[in-house]
Amino acid sequence: MGKSLIPPDNGDDNIEPVDLKAALEERYLAYALSTIMNRALPDVRDGLKPVHRRIMHAMRLLRLSPDQSYAKCARIVGEVMGKFHPHGDQSIYDALVRLSQDFAVRYPVVDGQGNFGNIDGDNPAAMRYTEARMTDVAMLLLEGITEDAVDFRPTYNEEDEEPIVLPGAFPNLLANGSSGIAVGMATSIPPHNVSELCAAALHLIRHPEATVEELMSLEDDPEDHTRTRVRGPDFPTGGVLVESADAILDAYKTGRGGFRLRARWHVEDQGRGTWIVVITEIPYQVQKSRLIEKIAELLIAKKIPLLDDVRDESTEDVRIVLEPKSRSVNPDILMESLFKLSELETRFPLNMNVLSNGKVPNVLSLRDVLKQWLEHRKDVLIRRSRHRLAEIERRLEILGGFLIAYLNLDEVIRIIREEDEPKQEMMTRFGLSDVQAEAVLNMRLRSLRKLEEFEIRKEFDGLTAEKGEIEQLLGSDAKQWQTISWQIAEMQKKYAADTPLGKRRTTFADAPQHDQADIHHAMIEKEPVTVVVSEKGWLRAMKGHLPDFSSLTFKEGDKLKLAFHAETTDRILILTTGGKFYTIGANSLPGGRGHGEPIRIIVDMENDQDIVTAFVHNPGRQLLLSSHDGNGFLVPEADVMANTRKGRQVMNVKAPDEARHCIPVTGDSVAIVGENRKMLVFPLAEIPELGRGKGVRLQRYKDGGVSDIRVFAMERGLTWQDAADRTFTRSREELAEWIGARASAGRMVPKGFPRSGKFS
Repeated sequence: MGKSLIPPDNGDDNIEPVDLKAALEERYLAYALSTIMNRALPDVRDGLKPVHRRIMHAMRLLRLSPDQSYAKCARIVGEVMGKFHPHGDQSIYDALVRLSQDFAVRYPVVDGQGNFGNIDGDNPAAMRYTEARMTDVAMLLLEGITEDAVDFRPTYNEEDEEPIVLPGAFPNLLANGSSGIAVGMATSIPPHNVSELCAAALHLIRHPEATVEELMSLEDDPEDHTRTRVRGPDFPTGGVLVESADAILDAYKTGRGGFRLRARWHVEDQGRGTWIVVITEIPYQVQKSRLIEKIAELLIAKKIPLLDDVRDESTEDVRIVLEPKSRSVNPDILMESLFKLSELETRFPLNMNVLSNGKVPNVLSLRDVLKQWLEHRKDVLIRRSRHRLAEIERRLEILGGFLIAYLNLDEVIRIIREEDEPKQEMMTRFGLSDVQAEAVLNMRLRSLRKLEEFEIRKEFDGLTAEKGEIEQLLGSDAKQWQTISWQIAEMQKKYAADTPLGKRRTTFADAPQHDQADIHHAMIEKEPVTVVVSEKGWLRAMKGHLPDFSSLTFKEGDKLKLAFHAETTDRILILTTGGKFYTIGANSLPGGRGHGEPIRIIVDMENDQDIVTAFVHNPGRQLLLSSHDGNGFLVPEADVMANTRKGRQVMNVKAPDEARHCIPVTGDSVAIVGENRKMLVFPLAEIPELGRGKGVRLQRYKDGGVSDIRVFAMERGLTWQDAADRTFTRSREELAEWIGARASAGRMVPKGFPRSGKFS
């Protein structure tokens, strides 16, 4: 019948206890190491991940060199998947496609024929429709692979062999960059210019102790571009790098950092005073179609009021046209607002986390990457030289046998014709080795002509001389580095700065410094609003400048605290009793159809605090802050701006004391009135300017606190209004008895001062 599924009676004896925690840790670690080693991180020596390396190896086996015809990508993918890479065909094809895209890799490794996608983000055609072959870059990476330059290992099914690493005569890691996410680590390396990398490598060979600063040239050498060392990334799509020189240098020193990359643009005159902005290069890894969609969405949402229209006029080259709202628009301000809101400016991260010698993941500096690549080149040179030396020795052995045979040709013929064991006879008679005797026996009759003897002697002498040169090379470290330098110099000539492929595409510039307020205004459509604040802390913005606030309605039990006119481009500053300032854009305030929203929803304000005042931000002003207990100080208004919802703590107060007044400074003197109806006048210069703190004593009280405070110009006098709206003005002479030193108690208020204790 069928197989019994009942376990044996003694099955309990075969159960092995396993620690679940240890088993999970072991398996997770194995998975992490597998991801790091075999998928995500590139090797510092050839700059390739296993899938890319296997693609190159398979294409070599298929003889897809640059001078040969193309082959179907489906055939290449099938070869890679069947022999070397037991994963999905789509992942292999995606890797193959990327290696061929000139907007994705700086120096394409694969020469594709057909639809391989485009910068708009369109997908490539299916692998059955596309064809590919290798480029010259790929041939450099594979150079010497058949000459024992690298080690091979069995494939996943042990039916074939694959290279552990490619010879890598091309500095692929830095030239084409790499990116990947492993378990607990990631890598992100931008592309670079090969000519600059070669110059840096040559300098490192000549000066092994060279620092990162010495391997970099922040400026191009106009007289000789070959002397220009690494300046920074060189992206396939061009663009303008606006990162500072210090930040670039620090990134290459540590192996970690980032680069700000902007689109390249210029203004095109349309005649009659009109103009347009034309974008010709976009940042690396940004899809052009998605970029234009994003700008169009911002345009519809009225986030870019200076822009009227955007359109794509690209053909083979990128050409994105931006039309301004009017001819009076500043193009620099327009572009700065777009850089802030769209992917016309991106930040490319640098994290040179790679596998050293294919085994250890490390974050390397620029110097370490170049050094390890050069060490690999030296190892490849030695291995290729030894392989060639062995081949020469084998050939010289055979040629030596041929020469002995020519000297004794008649006897050799006789032995072959008459002896039963001619091989053994020749070895005994002429002292030939087994290899020499075999070669003589396999010699063709046409090789017996006299001309062939001269050719053999010539080949023998040439190989003998080459053998001597290789032996000298293997015995001299200086000659080895000299040979490597020559190889790198030849590659530098091939990809020189004046060649179409070697020309630097990404340039460097300083980001223009514009007024942040102007940029902020450019991103918001300017409209008049009336900001309304209620006693219970509800905020709203009414459209237009309301002439009368009496018609405003509030929730039951609530009323108007303050209202003022503003523009949607303004920033609103709010001071709370806890001494914190909050900043809210007037455009982000809730509309005026309802009662607005509580401020505690808009910002992170403590429940036990209330609003002291709110006003339109003026960065050029100075503010006088005071608490209920009579402490105060001056602070520049630009320093109280808060960048987060949490606000900025400016005045330090401790309960039950609280912030009470925030007065714009418009004079040279201060008048302060306490709840005890005593007034003190003193110079403004006696109050210090602080960025944050408790302040100094403004007026001394036995009990109570500050009722009101005013800053005024002494030459114009002190003015106040009573309950009947009558205006009183006191000159310096009339205020003489109230003028004193800061922190004094003061004297009772003058006759006619309001009973409320307020100046107005």
